[in-house]
Amino acid sequence: MIGMPPPATGGITSNSDSVFVLTLALLLIAPLILAGLALINTGLGRSRSAAQALLGNVAIVSVAAIVFALVGAAVAGSLSVAGHAFHLAGKSWDWIGSGSLLLGGFGSAPAHEQLGLLFELQAAAFAALIPWGSGADRLRLAAGCALTAVLSALVFPLTAHWIWGSGWLAQLDRNFSLGAGFLDPGGAATVHALGGLSALAVVWIAGPRRGKFPREGLSTAMPGHQVVYVLFGSLLSLVGWLAWNTAGAILWLHAPLNTLPVDAVNTLLSAAAALLATLLVTRIRFGKPDASLCANGWLAGLVASTGCAAFITPGDSIAVGMIAGVVTPVLVEVLELALSIDDPSGAITVHGVAGLWGLLAGGLFASQPGQLLAQLVGIATLLGFVLPLVYLFFAILNRLVPFRVDPDGERIGMDLHELGGGAYPEFVIHRDESYR
Repeated sequence: MIGMPPPATGGITSNSDSVFVLTLALLLIAPLILAGLALINTGLGRSRSAAQALLGNVAIVSVAAIVFALVGAAVAGSLSVAGHAFHLAGKSWDWIGSGSLLLGGFGSAPAHEQLGLLFELQAAAFAALIPWGSGADRLRLAAGCALTAVLSALVFPLTAHWIWGSGWLAQLDRNFSLGAGFLDPGGAATVHALGGLSALAVVWIAGPRRGKFPREGLSTAMPGHQVVYVLFGSLLSLVGWLAWNTAGAILWLHAPLNTLPVDAVNTLLSAAAALLATLLVTRIRFGKPDASLCANGWLAGLVASTGCAAFITPGDSIAVGMIAGVVTPVLVEVLELALSIDDPSGAITVHGVAGLWGLLAGGLFASQPGQLLAQLVGIATLLGFVLPLVYLFFAILNRLVPFRVDPDGERIGMDLHELGGGAYPEFVIHRDESYR
């Protein structure tokens, strides 16, 4: 068991040039996750919506970066300065940051402050891409940008302050002697659980794609149009994920440099175990492995690793990945067939459930007394407060910027309706039987 460092209060413990350069290099590689997720979101959608899907990914990253820089960074607050707090039951509850708008003072901030904000900037974009994939083939581009603005301006920064800053979840150790406080070095909560819960809210509000659930009560198969995009995006994401988890361990856990290779190994092992587990489950369930579900299993293993790879053993990481890989295809099928939830990208399971599992695993395999309870408090906060908050914001936003495209736009495809041209103009895109 790797010794778990204390929670971060100011970012990197060493201001040496080598640590700064290493962390910056990792954060410059990490956006490959965004590129991989964009390909996955596009490939799992329909061919007549491919261009709109990929453009939406780029637009969402752009909106998230600008909104977080202008507003969200102030809500997230400084890594070394306490935020706004209230006192209850003799405890101080730091609930929101006290940073400057428009990145005021960023250029003169200490190195660890700048690196922490760069991490959060990418994390905001990462979280916003997740619900976009779940709304594929019916979510309007304007709606995707609008919900990204809400997430990046308030919801993500708030959770980031609670967990990565000086917020109350990070202070569970000081206030209640719960382990090392709530730990989330790679964003299993701030990125994946938040993104997965946001995806659930989007699916609830927008509803399923037309023809997905006919009146007879069955589910119509609507496979992604380009599984090669999906598989290549999964491999591309691995490169970024290795850098991401390693950078998160340095920034938020003060991880010693000699523990970083173990973090990277655990990330890869979790993904590998999850892939093989999903391959076996789909082979048993369908008679042959399912490529799209295997890609989802691979991603679920990566997601789970973000919550615990920095402080578990390689053997533990294999167990974490195997559980994620078994649960993913089963839960994707349950959500679709039993609950009539139309999630083309599987983000609710892959990011939401696997992210929560990674956080729980971090407590189960921790050596500190009380760490499991600290992780459970964070999970309960996500489910009991963040999910209702996101749903409320999205429900209001849907009144102002309707999420769902009109029926004619869904019939002809999002590319023609919103962009005036298709992604594959040399090929005939056939209509679904449900539109006849």
